[in-house]
Amino acid sequence: MTNRNRDLNIVKKCLDSLKNQSNDRFELFFVDYGSDENYFIGLKELLHSYPKINFIDCPVSGQLWNKCRAINIALKKCKTDFFFVGDIDMIYHPDFVNRLYELKEENTARYFQVGFLDKNQSDKNGSFEAYQISFNSTDNATGMTLYPTELLKQINGFDEFYHGWGSEDTDVHIRLKNLGIPVEYYDREILMLHQWHPKLYRSVHNKAAFHSSLEKINSRYLIQTQELKKTKANLNFDWGIIPNKEDYIALENPDVFISITNEKATVDALLRGTLVDLKNSIAEIEIKMTADEDKTKNLIKRFIGRKYTEYYELQTINNLLLEAIISFYRNAPYQYSINENKIRLTIKK
Repeated sequence: MTNRNRDLNIVKKCLDSLKNQSNDRFELFFVDYGSDENYFIGLKELLHSYPKINFIDCPVSGQLWNKCRAINIALKKCKTDFFFVGDIDMIYHPDFVNRLYELKEENTARYFQVGFLDKNQSDKNGSFEAYQISFNSTDNATGMTLYPTELLKQINGFDEFYHGWGSEDTDVHIRLKNLGIPVEYYDREILMLHQWHPKLYRSVHNKAAFHSSLEKINSRYLIQTQELKKTKANLNFDWGIIPNKEDYIALENPDVFISITNEKATVDALLRGTLVDLKNSIAEIEIKMTADEDKTKNLIKRFIGRKYTEYYELQTINNLLLEAIISFYRNAPYQYSINENKIRLTIKK
């Protein structure tokens, strides 16, 4: 299970459904990937009620969501023969684990149909059978999958290029198929119910880092993975790396300070030169929007045909900077924040 700031009532219903399984022969990894500090206090209190959980805390609050890295962290620690990737917003049928034992096959991955609940049903407390399902997922929804552990490790787990949301589950299925491994869809019964929740966590209204077109990039990357018939991911990066808390504490004491404006040439110099050249340092980088009066003067120069300065919009800088992190610095400890006129990145290289 992976989590970031999910409503604790949703988390509790999920964990209760696993606590009450008819077959308790399983290990549960719960990876919290960057929940906010205030939320984290309540989460730790809740988890005291579930002593079987292997809890892993990743201090990456504010970073881009990286479900793949969170899953891979658990995969690296997994010692069992099979590895099920589930979501923290599910309610699991009491016989779910028992059914996994019946369905597991040494050289087959199997994923499951899910029933979706509306808000009213999700707010209820009752037996699994008492919930009324609004609609079911199709075979295009590839997330809830039981994998033979060694096969998943053989292809280097989930591809940590995928940040934000979208395509990472399908990518694993495609790479397994490219390896000749059957990936089968199980829809003979509903064994999981998806709890309703708002999706503010995947919008520009969230405080955490957010790239406005990352889902589209992910989908295009998935197409290229399929066309190239890839099997292994993460070939140029270590994968499943647990963030080191001491490194994140060290971010509080940067030794290099860079402050620039949103001038296009200056931002390009940062991304293509300065950021690349930083070594063995902790850099605090601040990018501020140019004052309105300066931009007005520049527009006048452009209008009358005089030499003018080009500027990036803040959202464009945000996307370019996050793309650089994903492509080159995804394992580097960093903190990221953005507001209406400023971006701040602190990174250890």
